[in-house]
Amino acid sequence: MVKVYDGIIGVAIGDALGVPVEFISREELEKFPVTGMQGYGVHNQPMGTWSDDTSLTLALVDSIAYKQAVDYHDILDKFSEWLLYGAYTAAEEVFDIGGATSRAIMNYGRGMNPLECGGMSEYENGNGSLMRILPAAYYLKKQSDILMEEQMDTVHNLSSLTHRHPVSLIGCGIYVNVALKLLSGSLPLKEGIIQGMEEAFQYYTGKKWEDISAYDRLKDIKSFAALPEAEIRSSGYIVDTLEAAVWCLINTCSFRECILKAVNLGDDTDTVGAVAGGLAGIYYGADNIPQEWLAAILKRDYIESLCAELEYLPQKTNGISGSYN
Repeated sequence: MVKVYDGIIGVAIGDALGVPVEFISREELEKFPVTGMQGYGVHNQPMGTWSDDTSLTLALVDSIAYKQAVDYHDILDKFSEWLLYGAYTAAEEVFDIGGATSRAIMNYGRGMNPLECGGMSEYENGNGSLMRILPAAYYLKKQSDILMEEQMDTVHNLSSLTHRHPVSLIGCGIYVNVALKLLSGSLPLKEGIIQGMEEAFQYYTGKKWEDISAYDRLKDIKSFAALPEAEIRSSGYIVDTLEAAVWCLINTCSFRECILKAVNLGDDTDTVGAVAGGLAGIYYGADNIPQEWLAAILKRDYIESLCAELEYLPQKTNGISGSYN
């Protein structure tokens, strides 16, 4: 049984640990490091509050579970409910939203085709699609004999709802492929990361996606893992976020250690924490997340109930189903 809760609660934990210190520099966090859950801070939110990272992840979980397919209209309907009415939030409040995501949801509200709502500018390569993409791995895991082409098309389309530039599509593709390797449960952590990366690079290179060069540092994952922390950036740029999350995961030995390292990199702390937390949650499992962190998460029962609905999604034997209109 694929345990959806493991990865999704990992996203929420990393997000909630990072919310109070978002935008704080690495140098400042070196003086006053995050060591556990705390409240208020930058966004003045209670302890255990998660942000847009988790909200949009939950919206995607809910849509896939409800439709038993990938329905791009329904997904953007749910994103709109989040933005306009506070659905999928920790406390009925939307307090953090990226510009590209906001514009995409407004484009949808004006009647634009879902797959054309996301921006294509190179300046719209924030981490707003990466932070919510993990549920795609659980959906794809349920597909029997899925081809790499179908897998990547689905991931790219899900990213395109808010972020359509190839750099964003590739980042999401790499992340989901690594997640799928870890979901197999048969590989050690580093081997799963290496295999996931290698397969993704082979795919994009074979398809002649020139923008794969943005991820050149990850191409040699062993050399990348050996880089000092000073060379790891943790900004909102999707390449930086993916690199930071992978670097933290491959250089630590527990969920706690991974997420604290990710958050204490500073800058876009909630999203780096969430992206790292999703993969760490898959690998280590919810049972290995500190109980005091789990206890602090707002609406944890709600998160668990949504995950249960996706977990029992029927196995597909005839390829991917969904609405591409």
